[in-house]
Amino acid sequence: MHRGNVPFLKLTGIGKTYPGVVALSDFSMDVGPAEVIGLVGENGAGKSTLMKVLGGVTSPDCGSIEIDGVARESLTVSDSMRAGIAFVHQELNLFDNLDVAANIFIGREPTKFGALRLVDTERLHAMVQPYLDRLGANFSAASPVASLSLAQRQMVEIAKALSLNSRLVILDEPTSSLPISETESLLKVIAGLKAQGIAFIFVSHRLNEVVQACDRVIVLRDGRLAGHLAREAIHHDAMVRLMVGRDLKVAYVGPAGQPGEVALSVRDLRTSSHPLEAVNIEFRRGEILGLAGLVGAGRTELARAIFGVDHLAGGTVMLDGVPVRFTGAADAVKAGVFLVPEDRKAMGLLLDFAISENITLPDLPAYSRAMMVSGEREREQAETSRSDLGIRTSNVQARAGSLSGGNQQKVVLAKWLAMNPRFIIFDEPTRGIDVGAKSEIYRLMRRLADKGVAVLMISSDMEEVIGVSDRVAVMRSGRISGILARAQCSEANILKLAMGTHEMAECAA
Repeated sequence: MHRGNVPFLKLTGIGKTYPGVVALSDFSMDVGPAEVIGLVGENGAGKSTLMKVLGGVTSPDCGSIEIDGVARESLTVSDSMRAGIAFVHQELNLFDNLDVAANIFIGREPTKFGALRLVDTERLHAMVQPYLDRLGANFSAASPVASLSLAQRQMVEIAKALSLNSRLVILDEPTSSLPISETESLLKVIAGLKAQGIAFIFVSHRLNEVVQACDRVIVLRDGRLAGHLAREAIHHDAMVRLMVGRDLKVAYVGPAGQPGEVALSVRDLRTSSHPLEAVNIEFRRGEILGLAGLVGAGRTELARAIFGVDHLAGGTVMLDGVPVRFTGAADAVKAGVFLVPEDRKAMGLLLDFAISENITLPDLPAYSRAMMVSGEREREQAETSRSDLGIRTSNVQARAGSLSGGNQQKVVLAKWLAMNPRFIIFDEPTRGIDVGAKSEIYRLMRRLADKGVAVLMISSDMEEVIGVSDRVAVMRSGRISGILARAQCSEANILKLAMGTHEMAECAA
C-alpha cells in the first residue's frame, strides 16, 4: 500500500451489488501522488464498476471514499472532476472535425468582443500549446484531430486532463490499439507526467506493458481484491496467478506441423489505400500466418480487399489456384473465406440479437424449412457452439451484447466455424480480452489450423504475433517488406522490417 502520510485517494470496504451480481465486495485501495498503479483482472472482475465509482457515475452500496483525507460515501461526476480525477477511455471522446485546441477546451473556450462571445482562436491556441509541450507532442494546437494517429489522439485526451488540473488520470486500455512504437511513446509520456507529480491508474490486458509502466499492481478477481504486487514482484506469471486463481499456461500455442498446400494467394494485389504498391503472398493450409506492421501500413485494408469489402485497385486473388473476384462479403463467405473483424461490436455482431441468431445469421437457409427459420435448429447449433468453444452464458437466447469481450469474440468465431472455413482472417483477435480468454482464442485458432484451415492473424500485439504465428509477414506502406520464419521472429526483426531498415535477403519466404 501507499507509504505516505495521507494518500490522495483512499477507498475502504467498497461494495456494489446489481441484481444477482456482486460487482465489488469489500474492496480497498489507495493512490498516492506521482505513482502509476496497474489495475488488472479478467473481464467481469469488477474493473469497470470500480471506474464508475471513481468517476461518480455509480454510487457504492457501502464503504467510504477519502480524497486528501476527507471521507465521503460516494462521489458525483462533478465531485470527481473537482477532485482532479480524469479518464482517458478506450473509446476516445474527440471530434474529428475540430482542431486539437477546440477539443481540449470544448465548452470552456475563451471569447472576445463582449456580448458577441466569439471564440478567441489565437488565445485558445496559446493556452493549449503549453500542455502539448509538456507532453512532448509532435503536433500543434491548430492540428486537425482527423489528421492525428491514435497515440496522438490519446495525447490530446491527456492534455485535456491536464487542462482540468487533474491529479489522477485513469487510462482504460490505452495501448490496445497501438503498435509497439507508439506504445513506447505513450509509456514515455506517462513516465514524464509521473515525474511532474501526476498519478495514473493503468487498466490493461497487455500484461507486458503493465510490467513496464507500473509501480504497483492491484488485481481484481470476482469483484474482490485478489492481491497487490510491489514493483519488484510485478511479473507476468504472478499477475496471471492472482487474476485466475491458478497457474495458467498461456499462452501461446506450439507451432504447427508441416504446412499444407497453398489455400489462398494474392498476386500483385493493390488496395485502394495504397494503389501504387503490389502485395504478393501465399497462405497455406494448417498454418497461422501473422501479419505485423505499424499503424497505416495497410494490414486491415489488405484483409478487407481479400474479403471483398473494399475495392481492388488491381491484382488477383486465387483460391486453391483458381482466380476469384469477390464483389462483396457474401461472395467470400460462399467460397469459405471469412473475416473476424477488428471491431467485433460494430462489424461482427448484432448486439441486440440473441447469441443463437448471431451464430446462424450468415447461413440462414441451413436452418430453415419452407423459407421459415427454425428456432429449434438455431438453438441446437448455438448449444453445440457454446459447448465446443466454451462460450460462457446460461442461455443462448441471451443478447450478444450482454457477453464479455472474450465471449463475444467466440460468438463471432462460432458463426464461421459452423460453415466449414477454408481461409479465415482474424483482425486484432484479442483486443480488449482478458488473459484467460486470450489463451482460449489462441487454442481455437490452432485447432482451426490443425484441421487444415489457412489462418491469417493481424495483430498490433508484438508478443502475440511472435508467440502464435508459424510465420510472420510484415507490411510497410502498403507492401510486404519481408516474411520471417518462426525461428527468426523477434521484436527487433519485425520492427526493422516495419520501419524499412531490414533487407529482404535476410528473411525467409
